[in-house]
Formats: sequence, structure tokens, C-alpha cells
Amino acid sequence: MDVSTASQSGAPAPGQLTFVAPRRAKPARHLADLTMAERRAAVAELGEKPFRADQLSRHYFEKLNGDPRLMTDLPAAAREKFATALFPTLLTSVREMTTDAGTTRKTLWRLFDGALVESVLMRYTDRTTMCVSSQAGCGMNCPFCATGQAGLTRNMTTAEIVEQVVAGARALAANQVPGGPGRVSNVVFMGMGEPLANYKAVVGAVRRMVEPAPEGLGISARGITVSTVGLVPAIGKLADEGLPVTLALSLHAPDDELRDTLVPINTRWKVAEVLDAAWDYAARTKRRVSIEYALIKDINDQEWRADLLGKLIKNKLVHVNLIPLNPTPGSKWTASRPEDERAFVRRLEFHGVPVTVRDTRGREIDGACGQLAAAE
Repeated sequence: MDVSTASQSGAPAPGQLTFVAPRRAKPARHLADLTMAERRAAVAELGEKPFRADQLSRHYFEKLNGDPRLMTDLPAAAREKFATALFPTLLTSVREMTTDAGTTRKTLWRLFDGALVESVLMRYTDRTTMCVSSQAGCGMNCPFCATGQAGLTRNMTTAEIVEQVVAGARALAANQVPGGPGRVSNVVFMGMGEPLANYKAVVGAVRRMVEPAPEGLGISARGITVSTVGLVPAIGKLADEGLPVTLALSLHAPDDELRDTLVPINTRWKVAEVLDAAWDYAARTKRRVSIEYALIKDINDQEWRADLLGKLIKNKLVHVNLIPLNPTPGSKWTASRPEDERAFVRRLEFHGVPVTVRDTRGREIDGACGQLAAAE
């Protein structure tokens, strides 16, 4: 893949499509970065019995304990060694905001190098979803997205991604979220970053999430959604992984003329090619593709565009998720009028396309990806 590298500031030049993160120091290795075999090898390198890796894994993934100093079934002399070598601090909470009577919690995290990322916990009556970031910033340069306008700082590691979910799981287990003790049932890669531009770390994180304890968190793969703006080769690669996760395609326009502007990667892979990759993914995984479509006032919310979208995707294994745009301060982009939103829904339903309008949780707490980081 012919890719361009972002400047050291992280901000792409106008019109630049940035796939590769700037070279920066990497965070220290964490237990969650490793497969079980790699954990046993790492423990053996520390002079300890390999079965200690199973104990460490059970503490972290099942009991949600990330401090070996508190793991009393480990030899006292080994605890500090494990803490230093396998449990570095990856995320430090900078700011947390809540809404929806405390059932929606957005956290701004500082990474070891000062980079800022965001995650959101959303508790519903039947599930709890964690929305996680996969990159600090984003290089896709979509003009209506706060993260896209910030540019790409760096890729996150597998463990940095997993730790966002573990942090949410800890809050639920400790009864810190209204509704009683609970667990994370769903994860959506819809926070900061383009997940498929950080492919290896994202797939590693998904594997940590779906593997049963003590190897991982034991979340159903069907409860995990990986979004993309349409990196066609990576979509095909993801289909080869044998992970039945939902693919969410951030389309935002059904015609190339507009999508070239809203989603600049469209100048590389056009709507038809991106949709073909999505249909291939659905056929190979038997998983329904989610079409993400942010409704933007007077930009992409016309009824004729709804008709065009409906014609492109009808009779496919697909669902459309319409997203009322969460406007960022000072932006010219804003949410569609309610009547235009309703008309868009009606036109898609006319074509027999399943469609829902996303719950607009988090608007009161700078819910759009990147807003807290930009404010900080």
C-alpha cells in the first residue's frame, strides 16, 4: 500500500491522506499485548514458572486486577518484578464527564507520552457498550470530524486499547455506574482513529476481548463492531481473520462527488469498490454490515441521496445507522433538521432497507470523538 507519513506535529497537510503514524517512543510491554504463549515465555524470562502467566492473566482479565502487588497468590518476591515488567501504567484519567443520570461516562485519558484519547461507557437496560479509541488522533482528515481535524499523533498498542475496556469493566464491577454491578457486553471501535489503519494492534485487541478467561475478557465476537472509512485491502484482510465481528462502514455519502469531500480516502477507493468489499465481508462472515451515515444539514441529507443509497444497498445483508451529527464548537457542520431526518428514513424504508437513528447519547458531555481532547 502506497502511504504517506504524517508530519511530526501529527497534522496532515491540506488534502493529505495519512495512513502511517509518526514514529514515536512506544509504551512499555503489557500483559495484554501478549498471547498466552508469549506471556508464559515472558514470565519464564523473569525466572519464574510459566504457570504464573495463567495466574497473572486470570487476575487481569477475570478479576480485573492490574496490580501484581495485590495478587496474594503470587510469591511476594515476584510481585514487584511482574509489576515492573508486565503491568506498566498505560492510561491515566485526565477528565471524566457523565450524563444520562450517570449511565453514560466519557473519559479523557493521557497516554504515557502525553497523547490524549477518549473512551465512552454507555449503559442501557439490556447491554453495556464501550466505545474505544484505536489511535491518538486520526489521519483520515474528514472535515466534519473533530478527531480528523486534529490529525494523527500515533497508533495505540493492543494493550492501550484493551485497557479502555478493562477500565469500563472495573467501573461496572465496582458498582460505580447506576444499575448495579455489571459487565461490558459490547465494544465498538468508533472512538478516535481509523481502526483498520492500526490493523495489527486492533486485531490483537479484538482477540484479547473475545478469548475466554484467562486468555482474554470473554466478550462475544458478535458484540464487537469495527468501523472503517473504507480501507478496502484491510476489509478483505479482516474477513480472513475468522473473527465474526460486525463491520461498520462509515459511508456518509452515496455518491463519489460528495464523498470525495466528506471522506477524503474516497479519492483512493470509490463508493462502488468500498461497498463491494463490504458485501464480500458479509458473504464470508455471515455478519450484517452496518452502514454509518452522519446526517449533515443541507450537505448529505437530501431525499435524492437517500434514494441513491437505498438503490445501492437494497437486498443486501445490511443495516443503516443514521447518526445525527454531534457538532463541534465553531464548525460549519451541524445536524440535519428533524423533518429532513424523517424524510431520509422514509426513503430508505421505501427501498426495504433496515434503518435506525442512533441514540444521541453524550451530546451534553462533548460526546463527539475528539471534542474533549481538543478542549484539553
